[in-house]
Amino acid sequence: MKIGILQTGHAPDEVLKDHGDYDTMFHRLLGGHDLEFVTFRVVDMEFPDSIHDADGWLITGSKHGSYEDLPFIPPLETLIREIRAANVPMIGVCFGHQIIAQALGGKVVKYDHGWSVGRTEYRLHGATMALNAWHQDQVVELPPGARIVGESDFCATAALLYGDTIWTIQPHPEFSSSVIDGLIRFRGKGVVPDDQLQEAASHLNEADNSSDIGTFMAEFFKKERA
Repeated sequence: MKIGILQTGHAPDEVLKDHGDYDTMFHRLLGGHDLEFVTFRVVDMEFPDSIHDADGWLITGSKHGSYEDLPFIPPLETLIREIRAANVPMIGVCFGHQIIAQALGGKVVKYDHGWSVGRTEYRLHGATMALNAWHQDQVVELPPGARIVGESDFCATAALLYGDTIWTIQPHPEFSSSVIDGLIRFRGKGVVPDDQLQEAASHLNEADNSSDIGTFMAEFFKKERA
């Protein structure tokens, strides 16, 4: 099965040199599940010719906000609506979670209660799981057809399910603790409050459920649909 990665941002240079770009992080997360990948760097206006250029689609995270006036956002929203209309499976992570909601009629804002960073516990599909977060923006109004399937104490809309073809999640299962460490050191200072960065740094060595979510994502892509 071929997964098209719609890359909506680039990792900071200091993170990229050790861990690769965001598409490479998803290669690692979803490796071993008999998937192949093709990347379209939509943030650089590189779009697929057709929604059938892949069997499933994955939208990455980004430093950008879905509500920003950027050239790649309107055509990406159009693509999202076409993918949904064709019942092609799609997953969105962080920015991907937000832009899918916005494209389908929801609302995303810069959350006035601040940031969620580092290892965070979520209630996902009835289970408690720990995943790495790095976001301030949140989905605050659901689009038609979306159902909440994950939440945290900070984010009430941490995972959404749209029928059986679209699943999105606010935290970053593709971010290892070393990626979070790099973000703390090279992207967080002066942006995220120091006490939050210190708290996130104190949990870097604790286990999380990223691999479990990677397995879930692969199975979501490959499951048979009517």
